[in-house]
Amino acid sequence: MLKILIATNNPHKARELKAILPKKTAAGQAVRYFTLKNFPQIKEPKETGQTLQENALIKAKAGLKSGLITLADDTGLMVDALGGAPGVKSARYACKTKADYNANNIKLLKELAAIPPAKRTAAFVTIAAMAWPEGKTIVKEGKLKGRIATAYSGRNGFGYDPLFLAGRARKTMAGLTAKQKNKISHRAKAFAQIAKIIEKL
Repeated sequence: MLKILIATNNPHKARELKAILPKKTAAGQAVRYFTLKNFPQIKEPKETGQTLQENALIKAKAGLKSGLITLADDTGLMVDALGGAPGVKSARYACKTKADYNANNIKLLKELAAIPPAKRTAAFVTIAAMAWPEGKTIVKEGKLKGRIATAYSGRNGFGYDPLFLAGRARKTMAGLTAKQKNKISHRAKAFAQIAKIIEKL
């Protein structure tokens, strides 16, 4: 059995990734995924990187203390009207430490209050990192363009999902089912590339 660590304590993210990643390799070997919940001795590192890639690699390398191949990611919401913000600070947008989802969304709506719908363009970007105990690392990118809605909508998803309208969709990411989201999301695009690597192991 191939054992792989998803370096997160976020149950929403772990569930999303397990639905995207393969259950078996191409050779038929079963793949079992763990999270940091299975390794309480490993603490999530501080995201001190200046880019999404740096933060993804910081988290992936920290997970190597498990002795397993490790996956991690960092995702940023890039809003054009805000000069690309919140960007790499998306998870900490409402305060210097990690803020809750609601606080981040409230701040985003406030910052865009005077911006008309047509100019609320944005993109979600995910950098997925894969690290091996022997030192090898790989990073892949996934991107999803869309717009920021003027109000919350939808009960699924997490983070900025209740405010993000993908492409020309009328529903936010939180208004999609998990299956629908995993067909188009930035995270799905990044980890679909990682999935191909896992299948070849």
